[in-house]
Amino acid sequence: MNVYLKNLERIEFVVTMGCTGRCIHCSEGGHAFGGEHIDGETAAKAVSEVCMHYDIKSLMTFGGEPLLYPETVCCIHRAAVLAGIGERELITNGFFSRDRARINEVAAMIAESGVNRLLLSVDAFHQETIPLEPVEYFAECIRDSGVPMELSPAWLVSTESDNPYNARTRELLGSFERRGFLIGRGNVIFPQGNAKKYLAEYFIGEDAPKNPYEDAPHDIRALCFDPDGTVLGGNVYKDGIMDIIEAYR
Repeated sequence: MNVYLKNLERIEFVVTMGCTGRCIHCSEGGHAFGGEHIDGETAAKAVSEVCMHYDIKSLMTFGGEPLLYPETVCCIHRAAVLAGIGERELITNGFFSRDRARINEVAAMIAESGVNRLLLSVDAFHQETIPLEPVEYFAECIRDSGVPMELSPAWLVSTESDNPYNARTRELLGSFERRGFLIGRGNVIFPQGNAKKYLAEYFIGEDAPKNPYEDAPHDIRALCFDPDGTVLGGNVYKDGIMDIIEAYR
């Protein structure tokens, strides 16, 4: 076992960098609508192989907007079920189609694939460019499907801070909460990508939030695959995932 990955317990897939939103808080910067996405079968094979050697406790798919490619997302989560991964998460902004039949179909696919925690991004930033009506319908379809779901808002400065963005977020969340939807804690925006460019006035001094998602390079706890198959400096389209893990330094 590679000593640098002795504590590996999580797998993440950035399914695509393509997105339906143009959020000014996005840590990844600008997104095109379409773009490259990871191959579902290749990703599923990597999940299966990693779980033969490591006790993986959780798996997450996100983006960009992962549900631009729902078949890929579901392929990955089915593999996670078969590999015995207990927590199987999906983060989505809920806007991938305006067609209600397609939205309902995708919600059923998500339920069938074994996703057991869906985080729906609703806040002032997402709803600047993402229409609310299809997101609300998607939330209803997910609730009807039985998949556990919580709204996961992005907060500026802190969850308690009083600023125009947080005020709008609380207003949006209130409309969902009154209909019985669960509101999760969400996350606090950190100064990276678009957030650093468009919200710089809120990140002054040493108290600016730090990126909570970075692993120490000598203690990798989460294996994160990019849409082009890149992971740990290797690529699963060229080499087996266990060879990539073994070669990592």
